[in-house]
Amino acid sequence: MIQITAQMRVLVAIEPVDGRKGIDSLARLCQERLAEDPFSGCVFVFRSRSGAAIRLLSYDGQGYWLAQKRLSRGRFVWWPEATGPAKGLETYAAQLLLAAGDVSRVRAAPMWRRVSALK
Repeated sequence: MIQITAQMRVLVAIEPVDGRKGIDSLARLCQERLAEDPFSGCVFVFRSRSGAAIRLLSYDGQGYWLAQKRLSRGRFVWWPEATGPAKGLETYAAQLLLAAGDVSRVRAAPMWRRVSALK
């Protein structure tokens, strides 16, 4: 099971991929097209060409996890747009995407950042 926590980095591939790709093909795609290390522990999210399925690839230190969600009806409504091959996604947005939600319609509280200490 892939558990997405607040500390994890999530990258979404902008271009759709062939749904028949396995772990090795997706890991190679991470290196070649996304210019990212597939062993980094990052969660990579890919969408099928039809938009009815998404796949998650992640390395946990021992091996790869590959998970897929295919919708019974409809398509994933929201998908990010970017000029590059991939776009980072906040973890709350990734969890919403996994639930087939429309990320563009939800506003979460701003991410907390440490304030420098007063002198």
